[in-house]
Amino acid sequence: MAVIIHVDFPHNDVWGKEMAVQMNELAQSINNEPGFIWKFWTESKKDEMAGGVYMFDSRENAEKYLKMHSERLAQFGYSNIRGKVFEINEELSAICKAPLQ
Repeated sequence: MAVIIHVDFPHNDVWGKEMAVQMNELAQSINNEPGFIWKFWTESKKDEMAGGVYMFDSRENAEKYLKMHSERLAQFGYSNIRGKVFEINEELSAICKAPLQ
């Protein structure tokens, strides 16, 4: 069963198009992670937060990715990284037009 990961962390570096250029290689690499389906990249300059919402094909793959990604973010110098894996209520999500694939 597919699951969602939500990750956020304090960020006060680049935003928008500049972030897209700087993080392009990282974004491309995420596409190769086992079980990866999609990701929404999130940012709030106002709140100085960045992160993402991901869909993976299983809790096992999501948890492995979250562990690796949290360690990678820490190596990049980020702290206070929050990450959670959530099951999806597909029936309600479909009513609300969620991208379930």
